[in-house]
Amino acid sequence: MPGVRDLHEAFGYVTVVANGLVGVWGIVAWRLPRLRGRPLWVATIAAEVTVLITVVLGTILVAAQDFEPSEIHMFYGFVAFATVGGMYGYKYLWKARGWLELAYGLGGLFLMGLAIRAILEA
Repeated sequence: MPGVRDLHEAFGYVTVVANGLVGVWGIVAWRLPRLRGRPLWVATIAAEVTVLITVVLGTILVAAQDFEPSEIHMFYGFVAFATVGGMYGYKYLWKARGWLELAYGLGGLFLMGLAIRAILEA
């Protein structure tokens, strides 16, 4: 499945850029309320979906193609997948404390870092 592998690799780079951008946006929006709102959350959701797509494509590669990435590469994918769920799980706590944009901004930068490490370990 060479097409799936190329798509997985491309989405890895999209994940880095998308989560880096929304990460910075979220941190800045925490300090500048005028940058908050629906566009921030739509972009954040889109960036997090890139993580999920990348993980699903990687899973397809491993399951259907008997592709053998390094174990640390798969670990980074699992941690990224779990991070998206964890961030969603804590959103009401962060919102109540006024940290929502900061937390999602830092989470976006963390996801970017995980994607970079996964790419380097591929």
